[in-house]
Amino acid sequence: MKRLHNSQKIFNFVPTIFALPFLHLIMKDTPIDYKIVNKQIRESNIKNVGKASIREVKRLINNIEKETGDQFVRMEMGVPGLVPPEIGINAEIEALKSGVAAIYPDIEGIPQLKKEAARFVKLFLDIDVDEACCVPTVGSMQGGFAAFLTLSRINNDRDTTLLIDPGFPVHHQQHIVLGQKFESFDVYDFRGDKLKDKLESYFSKGNIHSVLYSNPNNPSWICFTDHELKIIGDLANKYNVVILEDLAYFGMDFRKDYSQPGIPPFQPTVAKYTENYILMISSSKAFSYAGQRVSCMVISNKIFNSRMPDLLRFYTTDLFGRAMIYGTIYALSAGTSHSAQYGLAAMLKAVNDGTYNFVEVVREYGEKAKIMKKLFTDNGFHIVYDQDEGVPIADGFYFTFAYPGFTGEQLLEELLYYGISAIALSITGSQRLEGIRACVSLVRRDQFPALEYRLKKFHEQHQ
Repeated sequence: MKRLHNSQKIFNFVPTIFALPFLHLIMKDTPIDYKIVNKQIRESNIKNVGKASIREVKRLINNIEKETGDQFVRMEMGVPGLVPPEIGINAEIEALKSGVAAIYPDIEGIPQLKKEAARFVKLFLDIDVDEACCVPTVGSMQGGFAAFLTLSRINNDRDTTLLIDPGFPVHHQQHIVLGQKFESFDVYDFRGDKLKDKLESYFSKGNIHSVLYSNPNNPSWICFTDHELKIIGDLANKYNVVILEDLAYFGMDFRKDYSQPGIPPFQPTVAKYTENYILMISSSKAFSYAGQRVSCMVISNKIFNSRMPDLLRFYTTDLFGRAMIYGTIYALSAGTSHSAQYGLAAMLKAVNDGTYNFVEVVREYGEKAKIMKKLFTDNGFHIVYDQDEGVPIADGFYFTFAYPGFTGEQLLEELLYYGISAIALSITGSQRLEGIRACVSLVRRDQFPALEYRLKKFHEQHQ
């Protein structure tokens, strides 16, 4: 009855005498067996599928696929769908053969990786940073966790992180696990010059120690312009706030070519406008290396070498870089996988030397997104986050969509009956509660006909 009640809301413009038989037809005549989907939702013990975490949605879809034998068009997980470069794999194999598995890695990182990370930042961001400031972490997830923990202790008067949403839901969860305060806002209505007043309304309170955003953005795929990055950087300087820039999708704004080492244009970054920054450069998406859980935290020379007396409340040093590495990261994991560091170092070297073009490889995501977005918009859906300061957003790893008459949470559950999975924007801190995030990475091109059929079926039964 709950299922019927939720669906009935969508058709409240139809007289009841007609609505109920029509709903009955829709619920039964769906591409994926209605009864099985309904049963699996009940047995999942998920109170609200639309509010479920990404991993919970993944598990639910796995169970539906197993029982029905039908394959979903899976767009819930933001994982790479491309083969990782042999450059990294071979380097790891050689490292393992040499015996590194038996040796603890230096917490600061192997010299090769630190060298190539600093080169990469110079060649692709046009930013100078010392090798010592480039620190490997167990994915950007650990990098963010370590940064939140350490930055919350640099100033006794500042106890809050500002998250520019929509964003990766786990960043909210990390703060909850740490017991730390955070504030957030949806940037959709605060692009361009509006961003300045919005940020200043938070910074002026004096409790914000750092700000986090991703660029390109997960889940919306918006990209901050240089104008907006300058606003962020200028305010960071004015209020002495540290900017955490998550570059998980490095170079993947395909509207410009960021693939040539040392040649403009460079990947946009707040580091051009402030020295108060920490960059998180992941190998998961740009290098399809997610399974090895390795990334680089790049701390500005200024922040790395700063003395912050309040750190002594928790660490044996007031030097930020040493507290981060030998205090926080040591306590979290005692370093990053030894062999994985060799793999990432080799890939970065190839990219820096110009012998491997990582952007050209991942361009496939943008090409698929362009096709998929048209399939959605041709069938009554619309794109939610659609512009960067008046310019259409890029086609890339993610896109967001909605359908008239549904909230994102309702739409997510309804699409399960049509063999399409995604996540609701409501769990990302977005205020666009009508929306859903789709990830293109795991959708194969040979699934496009199935996606088109299911979207047409959905539109026919809901318009």
